[in-house]
Amino acid sequence: MPPLVPAELTFAGDGTPFAPAYGDVYHPVAGGLAQARHVFLAGNGLLGDDTRWAGRRRFTVLETGFGLGLNFLATLQRWRERPGAGRLHYVAVEKHPFRAADLTRAHAAWPELASLAEALRAQWPPLLPGLHRLDFGDVSLTLAFGDANEFLPQLTLAADAIYLDGFAPDRNPDLWGEAVVTQVRRLAAPGASLATWTVAGDVRRRLAAAGFVLERRPGFGTKREMLVGTLPGAVESSALQPRRIAVVGAGIAGAAAAHALARRGHAVTVLEAAPGPAAGASGNRAGVFRPLPSLDDSPLARILRAGFLLGRRRFAALDAARCGWTGVLHVARDASHEATQHRVVAEQALPVEFCRYVDREEATRLAGWPVALGGWWFAGGGWIDPPSLCRALLAGIDCRCNAAVTRIERAPAGWRLEAGGESVAADDVVLANGIDAPVLATGHMLPLRAGRGVVSHLPAAATPPFDIVATRLGYVTPAVDGVRCAGATMAIDDAGLEPRTADHAENLGRLDMVLPGFAAGIDPASLDGRVGVRPMSPDRLPMVGPLSASEGTWVIDGFGARGLVFAAICAELLADQVSGDPLPLERDLVAALDPARFARRARRTRNQM
Repeated sequence: MPPLVPAELTFAGDGTPFAPAYGDVYHPVAGGLAQARHVFLAGNGLLGDDTRWAGRRRFTVLETGFGLGLNFLATLQRWRERPGAGRLHYVAVEKHPFRAADLTRAHAAWPELASLAEALRAQWPPLLPGLHRLDFGDVSLTLAFGDANEFLPQLTLAADAIYLDGFAPDRNPDLWGEAVVTQVRRLAAPGASLATWTVAGDVRRRLAAAGFVLERRPGFGTKREMLVGTLPGAVESSALQPRRIAVVGAGIAGAAAAHALARRGHAVTVLEAAPGPAAGASGNRAGVFRPLPSLDDSPLARILRAGFLLGRRRFAALDAARCGWTGVLHVARDASHEATQHRVVAEQALPVEFCRYVDREEATRLAGWPVALGGWWFAGGGWIDPPSLCRALLAGIDCRCNAAVTRIERAPAGWRLEAGGESVAADDVVLANGIDAPVLATGHMLPLRAGRGVVSHLPAAATPPFDIVATRLGYVTPAVDGVRCAGATMAIDDAGLEPRTADHAENLGRLDMVLPGFAAGIDPASLDGRVGVRPMSPDRLPMVGPLSASEGTWVIDGFGARGLVFAAICAELLADQVSGDPLPLERDLVAALDPARFARRARRTRNQM
C-alpha cells in the first residue's frame, strides 16, 4: 500500500479549518457540529424522538470522509443519549487523516464534545494505511486510512445510514465518482438511508442510477438545499440474537475468541482439556510482541500490523495481564537485510511511534550491549506473559478445565459436545484447540502441522543487565520473575515434549547472534526451559473463519510462533463473522485467512492435472 499523506491543519481567514490541497474547507463557517446534526444526523432520521435506530440492537453507519471526526462525535453523542441498549458500528474512510496533535487543536472549538473527542484521540492510531478498529464501549469505530476508491471495495458491512461527506465534487471528483457510488450501493443494507450536503447534478444522477430514491431538503448555512435518499427494501428489525457458543481450547486463540464473542453479548462456554488455561503452546513465561514489516507489505505484514495495533490497545487495558512495554529491537540478519529494513521505513514512511530504523550505534545504546548491525526499533512493542493474558481474557467467562471434547454432534437445535463427562449444548462451535482441531473438524481440510518449540530459561543473575526485548534469528526478554526467556527452536512435525540439551545449545547460539557474548559461560546442560507444540499452517497464516457458517462451526487456529500478535485481530474477525458485524480487516486479508483456502487450492490443483 502507498504511504499515507497526512492532512495539514490550516485555517481560512474566518477561522474555518481549511485544506490547501483541495482548496476547500472542512465545514462551513456556520459551524461543523451544527452541519453534522442538520445534514447527516437529521438527514438520516437520527435526531428527534422517533429515530431510525430506535429499538435497534445494532445500527451501522458508513461515512466516506472522516476528516476531523465531527460527524462521528456528533453521532456518538446522540447514540449515547438514546434510550435502550444496543451497539453502534461506525465505519469511515479517510485518505488524508490528521495527526493527533492537529485533532487536539481543531477539537478545542467544540467544548461540548470535549470528553468524547479526548476518548477518540486517546485511541487515535499511527498514520498507517489499512483498517483500524477503535472501541468506545457500545460503539465500534472502524477507520479505513486510504483512498476510498481502493478501500470501499475492501470493506464488509451492511450500512443502515450513509454519510456522503468530503470536499466539493468539483474539488475532489474521485470521492463522488461512479466507482464510489457503486461501492456505497454494495455496502448499503436494504432500506438504508443516505444524506449529503451537495445536490450536484452528477452526484444525483449516479445515486439515482444506483437505486436510491432521492429527495431535496433545505440545506445548512449558505447551502440552499441538501440531498437525502433511501434504498428500497425492508429494514432489518434487530441484530443477531445472542447465541450459545462453545469454544474448544483455552490457549491464546481460544481465550481471545471467547473474550471477543462475550463482548458482543454471546453466552460463551470454553472447554479446555488441560487443568487450566494456556497449558499448551501459550504457556511460556514471556513472548515477544511486535509486528514484522516487509518491503512488499505482504498480507502477513498487514495482518501482523493490524494485530499489533489492536492488541497493544486491548491488552494494555487488561490490568490482570502481565505486559512489559519495553520496546523491541529487531537486529538485522546481515548487511543486505539491514539495507532492506532501512528501505522499508523510508519507502513506507512508517511513523516513528510504530517503527523506526536505528543504526548500529543507536541500536547498541538501546540494547545496552554491543550488537552487530542496526535494525528496527518498535517503541510500542515488548513482552507479554501469555498465561496471565489468557486468564485476563477469560475473566467472567464460563471456562471449564479438565474438559476434553471427545465428541461433537448435531442436536435438534445447534450442537451437543461431550466434554469431561458433561454434555454441553451450543448454537455455534469454535475450534481453537491447536493441532488437535482436525480431529473434531470432520469433513474439513485443516492441514495443521506440529511445530515443536523450546524456550530456554536463563537465570537473570547469570547474565548482564538487560531491560528490552531483542530479536535477530532468536530473541531474549528482560527478566520475568528472575528468568530471561531465550529462544526459540522450531522443529516441524515433532510433537515430543521431552527436554533436550541440544535445544538449549541452539537457543544459546541464537542468543549469541542477537547479543554477542551475552550468555558466555552458560552451560546448556544447566538450563531449564519449556517445550510447546505450536499449530502451524502451510502458508504460515492463521486459519480464521467459518467451517460452515450455516451450521455454526468456526475455527481460529494455526497461529504458529506469532500467537500473541495474531490473537486480538483474529479474534475480532471471528467474532464479527459470527455476529454479522462489519469486519475489521480488508476483504483480501479475510480471504487470506479463510480456512477453506486449502480446500480451494487442492481443487484447483486437481482440475489442472
